[in-house]
Amino acid sequence: MSLAVAAVYILATLDTKGQEAAYVRDLLVSWGIPVVLVDVGSLGTPTVPADVPREQVFELAGTTADGVRRAGDRGLAVTRAAEGAARLTRDSYGLGEVAGVLALGGSAGTTIGTAAMKVLPLGVPKVMLSTLASGMVRQFVGDKDIFMLNAVVDIAGINRVSRPILSEAARAIAGLVTRPGPLVDGSDKPLVAATMFGVTTPCVERARRMLEAAGYEVLIFHATGNGGQAMESLIGEGLIAGVLDITTTELADEHVGGFLSAGPNRLTAAGRAGIPQVVSTGATDMVNFYAPDSVPSRFSDRTFYKHNANVTLMRTTASENAVIGRDIATKLSAATGPVAVLLPALGVSAIDKTGQPFDDPVARRVLHDSIRDGLRGADVAELDLHINDPEFADAAARKLIELMRTTSRSLRAVDE
Repeated sequence: MSLAVAAVYILATLDTKGQEAAYVRDLLVSWGIPVVLVDVGSLGTPTVPADVPREQVFELAGTTADGVRRAGDRGLAVTRAAEGAARLTRDSYGLGEVAGVLALGGSAGTTIGTAAMKVLPLGVPKVMLSTLASGMVRQFVGDKDIFMLNAVVDIAGINRVSRPILSEAARAIAGLVTRPGPLVDGSDKPLVAATMFGVTTPCVERARRMLEAAGYEVLIFHATGNGGQAMESLIGEGLIAGVLDITTTELADEHVGGFLSAGPNRLTAAGRAGIPQVVSTGATDMVNFYAPDSVPSRFSDRTFYKHNANVTLMRTTASENAVIGRDIATKLSAATGPVAVLLPALGVSAIDKTGQPFDDPVARRVLHDSIRDGLRGADVAELDLHINDPEFADAAARKLIELMRTTSRSLRAVDE
């Protein structure tokens, strides 16, 4: 279908959530907001007609609604519906037809709806009315700006509790799509992405001040898994001019089994985009767990540090650091843009230094040697400094400024 104006896409399984989806649709239409109702159900009969029927959704996923129904596999149905819904919103947004996305549902509807939201850029309104919104939602929100609204009761009928909450969802998306976003006045500065943890804060804060004084705007990402994913996503969207990746701790969680991994693609987006990056080994001395009883029993003989009642840190070993270092070297060697690596010989975090609980010169040496040995095509330097020494922060900021200015001059020369 081709729309004259952008519309709010409402995604719901119309066999089980048809009445509720129609209620929200009718509210939006009564306020003059165009709506496209999408059926992402599969096994039952739709209770209300859809603007985009399930047959079209499953075709976009490379299958058919009949085939999915005959298979009778609910998990497969949800997976294919999520694929089709994501392709629908991505393609429709590319045609200028999506003003925002509202989805409602339980576990299946949340999986499908947020899959359709995650393929859209930041700033496109995304509201998920979900029975799961009061629990752990990272797997649904990921690195996107998705509003999660708790349904409180199951989305099963219009009643004195569900009615105001469904109305809240409608009013939320209505406000987002009708009220203007911030104006772009042309004075925005080039963006630099930087990664920080509490144990690398002095370094990143000092470097940030130097970068801002040089005319850059700095976005700081807390390296807690979701932070690294968000940074990689923004780089992929072409919003970042340079990366100060001081704190690569999420790689330790990925390789050792901690709770704050950013996934296997961490440290790859800048390389693919060809933008300048300065990388260090901040907080790779630690793997993150929650309270002490969350630590797997296989680690019982390790060195731990109680950061607070809810965060337990475990020191990485020399053998683990070798793996982390090789991963850093492999990823940076594949970069298509300028890369500089700065290694702090005297410690990679506030608790990895002389007299601190994670001080381990052997583990540091293995980490840094494995990076140097595997790195190709990058500028690498080991400084006789701790990562939080002011001189280290200054060196990192100066190097990134140099790389960004050189790249900017090269691009101008090509354009001329």
